[in-house]
Amino acid sequence: MLEDFDLTVYTEFIKDYLVAKGMISFWASSINLVVIVMLLGLTVFFLDFILRKVIIGSFKLFSEKTNTTFDDFLSQSKFPRYAAHIIPLYFLKFSVPFISFGYPILLNIFSIAVNIYGVVLFVKIIRSFLRSTQKYLRTKEKYRDKPLESYIQVVMLFFWGIAIIFIVYQLTGKDIMSFATLGAASAVILLIFKDTILGFVASIQVSVNDIVRIGDWITYNKFGADGFVTDINLATVRVQNWDHTYTTIPTYSLISDSFQNWRGMQESEGRRIKRSILIKQSSVRFLTDEKIEDYKKIQLVKHYIEHRQREILKYNEKTAADKSVLINGRNQTNFGVFRKYVNGYLNENSAVNKELSLMVRQLEPTSKGIPLEIYCFISDKRWENYEAIMADIFDHIIASVPYFDLEIFEEPTGNDLRSLAEKKS
Repeated sequence: MLEDFDLTVYTEFIKDYLVAKGMISFWASSINLVVIVMLLGLTVFFLDFILRKVIIGSFKLFSEKTNTTFDDFLSQSKFPRYAAHIIPLYFLKFSVPFISFGYPILLNIFSIAVNIYGVVLFVKIIRSFLRSTQKYLRTKEKYRDKPLESYIQVVMLFFWGIAIIFIVYQLTGKDIMSFATLGAASAVILLIFKDTILGFVASIQVSVNDIVRIGDWITYNKFGADGFVTDINLATVRVQNWDHTYTTIPTYSLISDSFQNWRGMQESEGRRIKRSILIKQSSVRFLTDEKIEDYKKIQLVKHYIEHRQREILKYNEKTAADKSVLINGRNQTNFGVFRKYVNGYLNENSAVNKELSLMVRQLEPTSKGIPLEIYCFISDKRWENYEAIMADIFDHIIASVPYFDLEIFEEPTGNDLRSLAEKKS
């Protein structure tokens, strides 16, 4: 029955009327075409408007009654709006042959335009669905730190590639999948999309090897990045620095260059302190009996001094060391006792994690003194608390130095030089 239905009877009624009134057939056909195209345009416009209101409203009502957030993300990505265009598009595609009857060139132009719009609409619907999926998966703990956007961009590149092939075919009537054309196109694509291809390979390696996740703190001196990774996509990695600025890093540079990822620290049981103070070498001395008695009053090293002194006295008696000269035999030094004091202080500090490495070591002497390095881990890894705890530790250590008759090396200031000149004069 539909085969016998001839819509041209209704689309040419204006032409027939005008011809019957004596108008030339060409002008009657032209006026008829313009009027019918305008009527079709208005019909499609109002059909699209009504369907958009109905579908978007129904979808919003449906999403409010469901517990899942996926339909909310679909609404945000305009999925219902794009879906509402499908019926008007099919209506337009069905109507074009009838309004263009007798105009093959116009029919061909309208058909190509409708087909191209249909392809673009299909890709937009796919993109909307994939973006909604990405946002929904971001709400899941399992996928929160995964580079989902990179995967979606790869899929979208595939769909856009298919769409471009179809559009070129519609416009030219030539199949670009021939070997010669495909080879030339591949060369152009490789040249134009070099960074995208490198980013695609890099994003796969970053994901498979778990090099970087969203939320990782990274330091990348080459690009001036120092902060948290907020986004990973096919071409770039975005880092929010501590000063709230953003740095964009090419994805492929993550596998071609070296950078620092602090995730290991964040997942460990403590954050490291590795800092030195410089002790003036001329202030290091052997301890006399009087000084030993003075240092015994310092509770943290009293037991150590007594135990160590018993060992030294036993050794010196055994070797008959002449202690009239202090250098003979074995002796304790103020620097050694101070090093033991700092170690004891760290072990008694509740903020220091005793399960991880903890040591106070003397490094190679320099022209600026003897570096005494404090190496330990703070349990509280939060930046503000970490800095405050480290400052408290070094405040105490620096204030303790004079109690052991030691001096901290400092570059001379103007006042120091002025005081020295006054003493000489």
